[in-house]
This record gives sequence, C-alpha cells and structure tokens, in this order.
Amino acid sequence: MKVAVNEFVRRQIKGSGKTYAESLQFETIAKHAQSQMEKGFFTEGYRDGVRVVQCTVSMISKFTCPFVKLDEHTELVSKRVRRIESEAYYIQTRAKNGMPLKSAAVDLILYRHDVLIENNENTTNADWELISINAIPEGIDKFPMGPVTMMRNQLELSGGTKAYYSSDSWAESVQFWQKFVALEPEK
Repeated sequence: MKVAVNEFVRRQIKGSGKTYAESLQFETIAKHAQSQMEKGFFTEGYRDGVRVVQCTVSMISKFTCPFVKLDEHTELVSKRVRRIESEAYYIQTRAKNGMPLKSAAVDLILYRHDVLIENNENTTNADWELISINAIPEGIDKFPMGPVTMMRNQLELSGGTKAYYSSDSWAESVQFWQKFVALEPEK
C-alpha cells in the first residue's frame, strides 16, 4: 500500500489560512500517513475509499491550526473564492483577528485511487493520495466537514466527491462552523 501526495493538498502552506506544517515536506506527511494506516490508526471517512488517518502525538506540534473560536470581538471578512479553476465560486468567511487555537490532534485525509479517478482528480498512480490536512482544536471531539464541501459532494458539483449526508451531519456541520472560523492569513 503506497500513499502519495495529491497536488490539491499542496495549497496548505503558510499564509493559506489552512492547516500547514512549516518544517515538514508533504512527502514526509504522506509517509507518516502510510505508516499510521499500516498500523491501523485510521477511521473510515464519509464514504468507501476515504480514510481519516490520525497523526502521532509527536507530530501534532509540527502543524499550525488556523482556527479561532468566535466571540463578540471577532471581526469577520467574507469574499467570493474558489479552490480550483473548474469549481463554482462560493462565499468564504474568515476571522480578521483572534488567537489561533492549539491543535489537539491532526487528521490526514486520504482518498483511494479509484475514488479520485471518478472525477479525474488523481495526480499520481498510488493506492492512496493525501488530499487534506486538518488540525483539530483542543476541546473538539468531532471535527465536521464544512457545509460548502458537503454541498459540493452531495450535489456532485465540480471539485466534489459523490457522497450523501444525513440531516444530523448537515446540522452538526452548520452548528460547528457557527462557532469556529479560520483566521484570515496575514498578507
């Protein structure tokens, strides 16, 4: 079983407003994911062919968590963005101020080769590809997928991967993202 780096995850760098690891190469993270998966430290994701691999405790501190908890002092900014050229634009909201939360865990999201081929999104021929890195803030037991991503998947829009979510999953996602938001990167 081989895990490689999908080009999509390479956008997760310092200044992106996403989880990143300044001192680790993406290939090192993919090798860590492969090792952890071989040891059984993963859960099945939202559909067959998607896995959530848990980083070791020693790796967690190497990642920067981009999230802040919303409060009465949080200033928000929204803009129209898209992740890749083929996607439709969506409204992204970020915090202009606040202290990034400390990471309690880091999940590495892997997609199996056949799942990526469904939408021609594979960028290697490996069995699995690292798609996303998610730092999970302290005090959070369940880190839900964002509602825009869920919408893209369920409606099978460009950039989405076919899936169906329960009404509870939708409600949990919306509730979570009403309390937390990514910090707008410094220019």
